[in-house]
Amino acid sequence: MRLTCPHCGTRDLREFTYGGAALERPTGDWGPAWDAYVHLRENPAGASFEWWQHDVCATWLKVDRDTRTHVISQVTEARA
Repeated sequence: MRLTCPHCGTRDLREFTYGGAALERPTGDWGPAWDAYVHLRENPAGASFEWWQHDVCATWLKVDRDTRTHVISQVTEARA
């Protein structure tokens, strides 16, 4: 699998670190929503959004990838 870094171009997967599923964080204090966010994760087959970091330039990316085929439809730079 190859990912495209907006700064460095298309690179081999070995240059990236997986950061997990790109889930929306709950707001507010600790409670059931935060417990579910931290502990209860689905593992669906199909389209998913994931965080990846390019180790060379330390850029965080949001990747839209199909987990069945590993086809990447979109890579965008993660912004704070």
